[in-house]
Amino acid sequence: HLATGKVPVAYMQNSGEGNIINPVASLLNDKVYAIPMIFVIGWRGEPGIHDEPQHIYQGEVTLKLLEDMGIRYFVIGKDTTEEEVSAAMQEFRKELDRGEDVAFVIRKGALSYEEKVEYRNDNPMIREEIIRHIVQASGEDPIVSTTGKASRELFEIREHNGQSHKYDFLTVGSMGHSSSIALGIALNRPDMQVWCIDGDGAALMHMGAMALIGANRPKNLVHIVINNAAHETVGGMPTVAGQVDLVGVAKACGYPHSLRVHDLENLVRSLQEAKAAKELTFLEVCARIGSRADLGRPTTTPMDVKKLLMNSLGV
Repeated sequence: HLATGKVPVAYMQNSGEGNIINPVASLLNDKVYAIPMIFVIGWRGEPGIHDEPQHIYQGEVTLKLLEDMGIRYFVIGKDTTEEEVSAAMQEFRKELDRGEDVAFVIRKGALSYEEKVEYRNDNPMIREEIIRHIVQASGEDPIVSTTGKASRELFEIREHNGQSHKYDFLTVGSMGHSSSIALGIALNRPDMQVWCIDGDGAALMHMGAMALIGANRPKNLVHIVINNAAHETVGGMPTVAGQVDLVGVAKACGYPHSLRVHDLENLVRSLQEAKAAKELTFLEVCARIGSRADLGRPTTTPMDVKKLLMNSLGV
């Protein structure tokens, strides 16, 4: 907008709505810079539509948050016509001309794309195989895993092994915060080694967490980023992590041990070294895009997960 005078469009899932509250309220608002913006927001967890636990409350407050921020919205469903959308856009132009923001809220299934899109890379290891080896190396140490398929795979690995889930915190929603949760546990339980299974998209989303971890330098934290350079859980769209030196970032943030592995042999050796090192370690593991078609979801509730972990930590 600043460079062209045009009205920008930002597309997000409604989980991103929380992330835009600050810039909407303190930058775009007509009392500040009056920068017009069109938001296109996917409505996960719409009331009455079955969804995962992390989307339920977010779905309940999706429209209310827009109302609280003074953003006029139009909801698009499967039966919404192009003429109705066009009419809404014409109405929105009044707000946009005043430097205000508007939103199109997209119900589940309202948009479709007929062509098949396939995202892939040539890395040899798959994420579930990587997590299986992390579980083996970590033993009875607590593991904090990132949102999406990584946590689902960790849960199923425990089930397959006949192990308890008491060692794991499955981060649902809150993308990018797993490493901060792991840091909090590590700082408060220096007697235990803590493992964080992170994703590349999550690590990029809140990369400032790595600076905080490096500054605190807990000797009992192993931070593992499984990098397939994709937002796989929501379709496989590319991240920029394939072009970013995450190992270099970790080193610059103060991690004393930081390395990248591409194959199973080096993964197993690096996990064993991390287990024995007793020093803050960052491990980037390059992974292929893909997961099992029959990958299930945790059968425990988030509250169960929290209670099991806290009990195992003696809280």
